[in-house]
Amino acid sequence: MLFADASRGRPFSKDPAVVRFQGHYYLYYSVPPDTRCAGGWGIGIAGSDDLEHWEILGELEPQGELEAPGICAPGAIVVRGQVHLFYQTYTGTQTDAICHAYSQDGIHFTRNPTNPIVRAQGSWNNARAIDADVVVFENRLYLYFATRDPSGNIQMLGVTSCPMDGKFLRESWRQCCDAPILAPRLDWEKTCIEAPAALVRDNRVYLFYAGAYNNAPQQIGLAVSEDAVHFTRVSSLPFLPCGEPGTWNSSESGHPFVFEDEDGRIYLFYQGNCDNGKTWTISKAEIVFDAKDSAAPGIPRLR
Repeated sequence: MLFADASRGRPFSKDPAVVRFQGHYYLYYSVPPDTRCAGGWGIGIAGSDDLEHWEILGELEPQGELEAPGICAPGAIVVRGQVHLFYQTYTGTQTDAICHAYSQDGIHFTRNPTNPIVRAQGSWNNARAIDADVVVFENRLYLYFATRDPSGNIQMLGVTSCPMDGKFLRESWRQCCDAPILAPRLDWEKTCIEAPAALVRDNRVYLFYAGAYNNAPQQIGLAVSEDAVHFTRVSSLPFLPCGEPGTWNSSESGHPFVFEDEDGRIYLFYQGNCDNGKTWTISKAEIVFDAKDSAAPGIPRLR
C-alpha cells in the first residue's frame, strides 16, 4: 500500500492514523498549507474497504482563532460509538497544544469546547504538546505526546491520562510523568523522539516511536511498559529502518501509527519519502507476535 494525497498539487500525506468504524476504514493524515488560498496545515480524511485502496473523502480544516495557523498530526480511536480525533495546533512554537474532536460518521467532527485539552507540564519541558496518540489501558485513556526540553532543542515523550467518560475535557487530564518517558539516547535517535504509537497487548503497552527529525533519517523504534508510564526499549536498533537507496522510503520511515483490526491483525502505518521531504507517502506493514514458547516471547516483528 502506498497512499499520497495530491490535492495540494504534489503527493503529500503525513502522520497517519487509522480506525475501523461502521464497517469501513478511515485514514486521517496531515496535509500541508494550500498555496492557492490562505490557510495552514489541515487533516485529510480517506476511506477504504480493504486497507489497500483509499478514496479521499474530505478534510478537517482549521476552525477558529486557536486553529487558524493550522492543525495536523491526528491520533484516532473509536470510543462509545464515536470517532475521536486528538490533534495538534501548528505554529511550530512552544504554544502548540493538543485538541480533541468527535464524529458520528467519521467525516464531520465537533470540537471539544475546552480545547486545547492538553499542554505539557513541568520544568523538564517547554509546555509544547504535539503528536498525540491514545489507547485504553486498565479502563483509562492514556494520551502520549511529544514535547521539547526547556531549550526547545531536544524532542521527547510524555504521557497524560483521563477517565473513560467519553468527554475528555481539559480538566479531566492528569499528567502521569514528571520527566520524559522516553528521550533520545541512541545514535540513530539523534536529538529527537516523537510520534508515539501505542498498542495494548497482554497487559503491556508497546510504544512505537519515531527517532530523529524528518529525513535525518527518521526511523521507527519500539519500547514496552507494564504500567503505561515507564518504558524500556526492546532493542538498540530501529524496529523499522528507512529503506535502501533507490527505494520509496530511502529518506525516512517515520511517524508510526498502530492499528489493530477486528480480526486481530495488527498493522504499523508510517510515512516515508525518497526526496528529502519534497513529497510524502503513507504505507503499512503487518506486525506479528512470536509464539509464547518462542525464544523471544512477547516481542513483535514485521511479517
